Amino acid sequence: MKIKNFILHVGMLTLIMILLVQAVTIISNAGEEHPKSGNVMTAKAAELRQTTLKHKGLNVSKTKQRYISSDEIASQQTIEEAIDFDQYPVATVVATGYTAGIESTGKTEEHPEYGITFSGVKVKRDLYSTIAADLTIYPIGTILYIPDYGYGVVADKGSAIKGNKIDLFYHTVDDVFAQWGKKELEVYIVEMGNGELTEEQLIKLNEDEAMQVFRQQFNED
Repeated sequence: MKIKNFILHVGMLTLIMILLVQAVTIISNAGEEHPKSGNVMTAKAAELRQTTLKHKGLNVSKTKQRYISSDEIASQQTIEEAIDFDQYPVATVVATGYTAGIESTGKTEEHPEYGITFSGVKVKRDLYSTIAADLTIYPIGTILYIPDYGYGVVADKGSAIKGNKIDLFYHTVDDVFAQWGKKELEVYIVEMGNGELTEEQLIKLNEDEAMQVFRQQFNED
């Protein structure tokens, strides 16, 4: 009987020791510190925290696309100062001026096609003006930027406008001589045309909201 009680007592002590060891192990694992943060957390919680931090880092590193607003352009004095034209191809041309009148086109104001270009649009001096060019080099609709003149959209051709020559529209002969004359200069090829130009396309170009800050520059011409 004593032996039986002894064995039962030892068994109970052994069971208690095993339970104590398991309890200590669980508490030890739960109290393990994260090596970087020093906070008490389980391995699963630490892994979750690292994943969250990585996602936060990715969100911070994203670069927001930046658009140039009309307010920013307004702080500039001229188109040349506001826009980087060096991004476009350059061509050297001889540029002259022309009018819709008889001295340039042989048409008087009574002519039904007075002021109508080869493309069908009316001549225009604006933010985007109509110009004439050799259509084998610059098709109708080609947009050039001409320093000291502005944007020119190829809308016309001329018997004397061949090769590297372009003709810039002005309202009067006096304007041609006073503001331009004849110049050899480098122009920027902003966009090559597809052979077509409509009044709607020309109006849309000239009504571009971001470009309106430059309108005064052309109104002074």
